[in-house]
Amino acid sequence: MGRKRRSAAARLRAARLKVGIGGLAAAAVVLVVFWQLVWVYVVVALMVAGFVAGGWTLWHKDRTARQEDRRWRERDAVAAGHRTLAEVDRMTGTEFEDFVAALCRRDGCTQVERVGGAGDNGADIKGVLPDGRTMIVQCKRYAPGNAIPAREIRDMMGSLQHHRAQVAVFVTTSRFTRPAQNLCTEHGIWALHRDLLGLWNNGASLLSFPQINGAGQGNRQHQARWNRTYQK
Repeated sequence: MGRKRRSAAARLRAARLKVGIGGLAAAAVVLVVFWQLVWVYVVVALMVAGFVAGGWTLWHKDRTARQEDRRWRERDAVAAGHRTLAEVDRMTGTEFEDFVAALCRRDGCTQVERVGGAGDNGADIKGVLPDGRTMIVQCKRYAPGNAIPAREIRDMMGSLQHHRAQVAVFVTTSRFTRPAQNLCTEHGIWALHRDLLGLWNNGASLLSFPQINGAGQGNRQHQARWNRTYQK
């Protein structure tokens, strides 16, 4: 009984194969006989299929490349932020000023020049903001465990008057004491502490920081963690 079933199934498969081959042969014969009439349609169909397949392949490759590029940029941006701050900590004072000047130029500031050194009268960098206002920049590459005291902000206020600039920017690799931060807020000095410097280096525009103006240093618990991290 089992042999009969297997034999019947084999005959059925053979019959279907013959029908399939016969159908292909018949289609080939029809195609040859009527080639003069249908060749244009066949060629057009093949061209359309080729264009569709090629377009899909290009679209798929482009999407894959864009996704990989976006992932690479995201990973690189995160890594660069941490790596660069560590490198900044190892810079000399002059190198840090050059670094900050380069960020100013990147954000569209013009006439940017480093003027730090003896007799700089409290300005390490001078330039013009994209909106036309003149600015001076004070750069303090302090160890992260130190803090900018209020007296340095008062000196910056005097420098602003001396240079007749419209905007004063104070950039540091550390943080500001509370009185120093309050002075910056009261007198419109742009205060960029370590965290904001990291954001600036990672692509944030200089003109986005006046609205923050030194904020973001956290509460006492945050500063206690900061001290445990850096004051070692």
